[in-house]
Amino acid sequence: RRMSLREDLTCPICYELFTDPVMLGCMHHYCKGCITAFWRRARGPVSCPQCRREFPSKSFQTNYLVVGMVEKDSSFRLTVAQRPQRLPVAVLEFGFICLFVFLNKRYISYLLNAVVCYEERAKCIVGHGYELFLKKLKDSLESHLTKKEDFLNKIRRNEEKMDIVKRAGTKLQDRVKEEFQALHQVLLSEEMAMLEQLRVEEEKMLGELGRHLEELKGAVRNLEESITALQQNIDSMENSGLEEEKAVLTTETKNDSPALQLNNEPEIDVERENGKYLGPLQYMIWRKMYKLLKPGLARLTFDPETAHPNLLLSRDRTAVVECDEVQLYEPSPRRFSQCVNLLAAQGFDSGRHYWEVGVRGKTKWDLGVALESVDRKARVKLCPENGYWTLRLRRGREYSAGTQPGTPLRLTGAPCRIGVLLDCEERRVSFYGADDMVLLYSFVRGPPGKVYPFFSTCFSDRGQNAAPMRLLSLDL
Repeated sequence: RRMSLREDLTCPICYELFTDPVMLGCMHHYCKGCITAFWRRARGPVSCPQCRREFPSKSFQTNYLVVGMVEKDSSFRLTVAQRPQRLPVAVLEFGFICLFVFLNKRYISYLLNAVVCYEERAKCIVGHGYELFLKKLKDSLESHLTKKEDFLNKIRRNEEKMDIVKRAGTKLQDRVKEEFQALHQVLLSEEMAMLEQLRVEEEKMLGELGRHLEELKGAVRNLEESITALQQNIDSMENSGLEEEKAVLTTETKNDSPALQLNNEPEIDVERENGKYLGPLQYMIWRKMYKLLKPGLARLTFDPETAHPNLLLSRDRTAVVECDEVQLYEPSPRRFSQCVNLLAAQGFDSGRHYWEVGVRGKTKWDLGVALESVDRKARVKLCPENGYWTLRLRRGREYSAGTQPGTPLRLTGAPCRIGVLLDCEERRVSFYGADDMVLLYSFVRGPPGKVYPFFSTCFSDRGQNAAPMRLLSLDL
């Protein structure tokens, strides 16, 4: 009952007990200062804030009964500590909402019936739409919480991607180091082997020359001894003049003639021996390194048993063109019959393999890999879903990856050679512009089983696309 009386003695504008209460012509009561301030700020005709009844002038009268009731029981007055704090007004698309309504449940009964805003002294829309505004605030809160969760999820995904990039970067760095370490090891091994070979050959030549030198020195010493003996005999004969001694000396001289037979001088051609190390040394080492590359350039040939009847192969099966004449191939269930396609004779289901295809002068083509199990009698889109991982060219300049839908590629030029790298363990198929080894596109979810290199020359278009497609190799 006391709470109901307090509500009756509360000004609907300031929400406090009346101060100098006055009554309008419509019998509604307000503080004199509140209604005066309200009319001063209001626009339009003078009216009651509650019932909106209009008056010809700003007039009111003092209600002494209400004055007496307020003064009679001072307990109804709110202390300063009890008075509601002035709180900010939230401005939403539907107007002003006093947050005091939602944050102070103790005084909500005042505000639900209020017709003016406690903060703005203006029309308050809380009274007749509390539930609606509460719902909108809750919806707004839910929206903010949802957005926050969305941003947190994006942050987590971004951090996960950063971790993936870091791990991938570390893995790639290790792999690059391993690849170069292998090349360095090959170079170091070749360098050590060649230096050792040079040392052995040098020692061999020096040994042969040294032995021959010792033989020559020995022969010189023998000759010097013989010369000394002969000179002594000559001197003795000239002094004695005896015929008997001459005969003896003649016999001794014949018997003392030195044996001058020596081994043949070693045939050592220094210029020729040096030529082995003065030639194209880097090229020779590169040839050896190339044979050790993993993967090196695979030697492929086209499989005539898979070729469409309108495809003509070269004798060595490394070039193919589309022609109008039907070729007399043997019937085969492995042959493509709907499109001018064919496969290589070599298939792969393990390891890493790289090959290059010459496409100079062609305006359209498809190439890549195909599962062994693809349907060769049907016309299908070349995409992974149908067992194909390909790159394509159309209209001479439009490159795209064979995805579903296709992925357009922007190339700075038209490569004359396309490199294909197949990694069976990683299930990855990558395409390169082999002229400068620029990565064009990579399928990270490659074939799960055995695949064959795949090729499509496309139709010649009355000679505009008549250039052959070639399998390139490097003969060393």
